[in-house]
Amino acid sequence: MIELPVRSLLVVVSAPSGGGKTTLCERLLAEFHQMVYSVSCTTRAPRDGEIDGTDYYFISEEEFERRVQNDEFVEHATVHGHRYGTLRRFIERGFASGRDVLMDIDVQGASQIREKLSTLPASDALRRGFVDAFIAPPSIEVLRKRLHLRGKDADAVIERRLQQAENEMRRWREYKYLIVNDRLDASYDALRSIVVAEHHRLLKNED
Repeated sequence: MIELPVRSLLVVVSAPSGGGKTTLCERLLAEFHQMVYSVSCTTRAPRDGEIDGTDYYFISEEEFERRVQNDEFVEHATVHGHRYGTLRRFIERGFASGRDVLMDIDVQGASQIREKLSTLPASDALRRGFVDAFIAPPSIEVLRKRLHLRGKDADAVIERRLQQAENEMRRWREYKYLIVNDRLDASYDALRSIVVAEHHRLLKNED
């Protein structure tokens, strides 16, 4: 178990579908015990085995819109026809308990978070602790093979995901870090090193 100073990070990780971010995030959570995974709200129905409050908070379209109007989300987006959003209070609770918060979100959501945090004072804990990384496949062809091997989607769905992936990959420069996931162990080493380095950055900038 790694013990790090109690200055929380908001770690945002994005990747195209099939880019490997789920596996990398799971390994990060297993090693960094002070880190908690941010559970998003969604309007889509639960899939087999998914648990409300663990995988997502499954809410109605009406409830989602009410929360949007109340400015409760730090980010929200529509993906594949369904709405997803992250409650600000979840992140604030994590920070209040001295924990890092890990978010696995798409480029739309990451962009919204950057924009929202930029309006906060420079001394704000969420703004100071924010760090983002984009996980990219070595190529679209490699991603295509991964999606086919995964065996979860029809060919038409895979092609749609690949088209979306190309659009997302054009935006990697918006992120502080880029990790090309060609070898899983090396990619994880890069991601965990980012977390360690960012904690030391916060130490360096202690008041």
